[in-house]
Amino acid sequence: MYDKPDNSPDTRVARLAAEQWSVLSAKELRGCGLSREMIATRVRRGYLHRLHRGVYTVAPGNVSVEGRFLAAVKACGGGAVLSHFSAAALWEMVEWDERKPEVTLCDTTPRTHPGIVAHRTVALDPRDQRRCRGIPVTAPARTAIDLASHLSLLAARRAIRQALSNRLLAVRDLVEIVERQSGRPGAGALRRIIADAPVPTRSVLEDVVLDVIRAAGLEAPEVNLPVVIGGRRVIPDFRWPRRRLVVEADGRRWHDDQLARRDDAERQALLEAHGERILRITWEQAVRRRSETVARLRAAAGSH
Repeated sequence: MYDKPDNSPDTRVARLAAEQWSVLSAKELRGCGLSREMIATRVRRGYLHRLHRGVYTVAPGNVSVEGRFLAAVKACGGGAVLSHFSAAALWEMVEWDERKPEVTLCDTTPRTHPGIVAHRTVALDPRDQRRCRGIPVTAPARTAIDLASHLSLLAARRAIRQALSNRLLAVRDLVEIVERQSGRPGAGALRRIIADAPVPTRSVLEDVVLDVIRAAGLEAPEVNLPVVIGGRRVIPDFRWPRRRLVVEADGRRWHDDQLARRDDAERQALLEAHGERILRITWEQAVRRRSETVARLRAAAGSH
């Protein structure tokens, strides 16, 4: 004789919580079979912990960033999506800095949501909505235009270049949303970023080095484009195939270790054996010795 599977309300809560970053709304708890009184009892006994009005966690003190994001979305009701800097952090376009979660909702009432930055809109186009890791969130292109309305031009450009590098979006997606939402805050700044021909750089240092390359008047290089040499795939930071020139953004000062040094040395040896010339540019050279570095680049580009 088999034991009946445990299908008690608390078991159903645990199962659902396991699928949703340990965060459930009061409506979901009631759907698992808990009455309002049962929810209140479990809160008093420490089995449930309130994160926002009508939103609870079964994992007190261990709520992940994703759990906090999902809790904020649930607190704002149906149709709400994570947005702005929080959406960019979820898409890994920026580093999360523990600020209040930001949510966009189709609601023009002045109702407040403590602990949440609420952005209200009359309508949210379905094309601008996605799910990432189970969390409703603005699509990467919508996230980009929202960032451009709140961050500095340089910070927004860095985030957009990161999204391009991660293949979350393409330049055509940025053009499309600017054309479709030309009146939105951030559209003007995003147009400036698009006009600057954003490329998929992977770090702030690569951004700075790319600006130095442009200041040197060189034609646009290949950026982070893989090359197969001797059966090994290597990814130069910046490369001009016709000139057989590679520029590497040398950030080893910040992430120096034996493995990184060995990988750098092997990659450089492969490229040089392939006939490439390697020019390394450090942060100090790109920022504090910019004119000298521009001259080095022009000399290297003209020596071929």
